[in-house]
Amino acid sequence: MLTLDHLTVIAPTLAEGVAHVRECLDLDVPFGQRHVYMGTHNHLLQLGDTIYLEIVALDPEGVNPGRARWFGLDDRKQVRRDWDAGRRLRGWVARADPIDDVLKDREAIFGRKVGLPMDAPAFDFAVPDDGSLPWGGAAPSLIDRRGKARSMASIADLGARLRGFSLEHPEADAIAALLLELGAERAPVITYGPELRYRAQLDTPAGLKELS
Repeated sequence: MLTLDHLTVIAPTLAEGVAHVRECLDLDVPFGQRHVYMGTHNHLLQLGDTIYLEIVALDPEGVNPGRARWFGLDDRKQVRRDWDAGRRLRGWVARADPIDDVLKDREAIFGRKVGLPMDAPAFDFAVPDDGSLPWGGAAPSLIDRRGKARSMASIADLGARLRGFSLEHPEADAIAALLLELGAERAPVITYGPELRYRAQLDTPAGLKELS
């Protein structure tokens, strides 16, 4: 019912996000797009198949979308706290097909479906009313591309390939049970840890690297 769509580095600013990924992977990830409908922007990197990495931040030149932004980006203090604590690879987005089946009786975790862009929806995204990350980031954000594959043509391919990723969390058993219930494919390996911490292992032209 769920499958990995992309990983998210959630940054206080795009410059900081790009610099962090450069330090971890020795790759300069180019600009992706502005989300006018969310007041955010990103840089994008292919990771093999149809999986990619998104470095996302609040767009200081963007307009207020009139609703909570995704990925907890309205809470700038929390984004900075996570960043300064080294929680930079902050989550993942899963394709839900269809999203309504996943959200049934689970809106308290994932939020409510929003058609985006709001003036001419092309896909659906689940966003909690306050814009926070699902389960504090331990559960994936959900996207439904309405039967269309994400085009990779506009996403840079710099030779990085995702080998695997993991999540450490104090409620590891509960998270693993949720992902099993949802039949999540290519989900992170869940292990116990004192705090939320994602790590991704990637093959790059410079060898095996870790992003966290």
